[in-house]
Amino acid sequence: MAENQDENGFITEATTSFFDRPQVEVEQLPIGPGVPLGIEQVFNPEVGIGGAYGTWGNAFDNEAIQQVVEQHLGEPLPVERRMNLDELGFVSRHHIPQLSEQEDIELECQVGAKILRQAAAACGWETSEVQAVLIGSSGPPMPDYTEQIARLAGIPEEALKVSIHKACDGAVAGLNLALNPTLPANQALEVNLAEELAGKKILVGGIEGLSRFMKYSHDKNALQLFGNGAAVIGLIPNRAMSLLASKTFENYDVEGVLQVKMVYPYHDENVMAHSLIEVSTVNSHHYRVAGKMYTPNNDEPVIMAGLMGMVKLFVRTGVDVVKDVYQAYQARVTELGTPGKDFAMAVVHHANLKINRLKEKHLQKEGINISMPWVLSEFGNTSAASAMIAFLRQLPGMKPGDHILIDGFGAGTYYDTLAVQLGE
Repeated sequence: MAENQDENGFITEATTSFFDRPQVEVEQLPIGPGVPLGIEQVFNPEVGIGGAYGTWGNAFDNEAIQQVVEQHLGEPLPVERRMNLDELGFVSRHHIPQLSEQEDIELECQVGAKILRQAAAACGWETSEVQAVLIGSSGPPMPDYTEQIARLAGIPEEALKVSIHKACDGAVAGLNLALNPTLPANQALEVNLAEELAGKKILVGGIEGLSRFMKYSHDKNALQLFGNGAAVIGLIPNRAMSLLASKTFENYDVEGVLQVKMVYPYHDENVMAHSLIEVSTVNSHHYRVAGKMYTPNNDEPVIMAGLMGMVKLFVRTGVDVVKDVYQAYQARVTELGTPGKDFAMAVVHHANLKINRLKEKHLQKEGINISMPWVLSEFGNTSAASAMIAFLRQLPGMKPGDHILIDGFGAGTYYDTLAVQLGE
């Protein structure tokens, strides 16, 4: 438990900005009035995994973000609509100034390329050595974003690029694609990614410019919760990390509790039977895995129900998915001759603290005691980036042979949960 949390996991004092961490390198990107970018590298030589994570834009604490929302809306934020962000696990998040569409694209391309370069460098790799890039993004600034940032980072054109659009689940879904050859999406693609990438140097993560995506929003909940974030890890599948059990699951949000505008290509042409996931080949080196969203009937990027709606949407099904993976995991470790071995830790999506605590509580009722650490207080909800930020923050404590639970979920509604082993 972090030092700034009480016994219930609630924030007890403000933390400093992410930029104030001693390991963070901060630079000013010369776009618009100037945009600060901070990146922290992490590497664990024992397990052979490293990466980079960070955020961009000015930092706003919980009081300031409500003032930013009022300025954006052009009206006061009613007291009853002010979220208790401390209890939701957040103390600050980062937002960019008003930029033109072209400046937004330039900014996020620079950010993405820098994150890829830093993630490769953290692993001791040249970007020319990277053989695949898998990026989750809820609202990419353009359809070929993954290709563009890989090119800017100096990653070879022939390296595989995979764009995953499953909202907050995007990065964990990308990791699942890289590790599990039996996934329906891998069976539907021209190339089975897990078979193709085994033993190769890959970068996988999430990059989310949510303050750009939210500039057209009038949703008072979303404006208070979301912030910018990016995280990419470098690993060699089946060497640094191997799969023990996993599950991908859809539970479509028929009520539109969390509506998200799809700004990525999705045509309903390549949807698999009994699935809303569209897999497609962009070109010989770029594949796309995209999930259908309940889309707002106006130009809003996001429309959210209240917090209880989010709990209803994510907790019940999320607990079932984790339970199924846990049972498959127990069977697997018994098969491996290590019955009773359990997870060293869990890495989870940080939607908000209450959702994660409720999942933890309901799992305990099922006899499954899994702690879901909360480690992203100064970011806000960063969608697909959050689970990978959490992974990198917990990476220094991981050991070879550890079994890790990685739990992703997001709007749509899509779930990917993995049990993995570190080391060969």
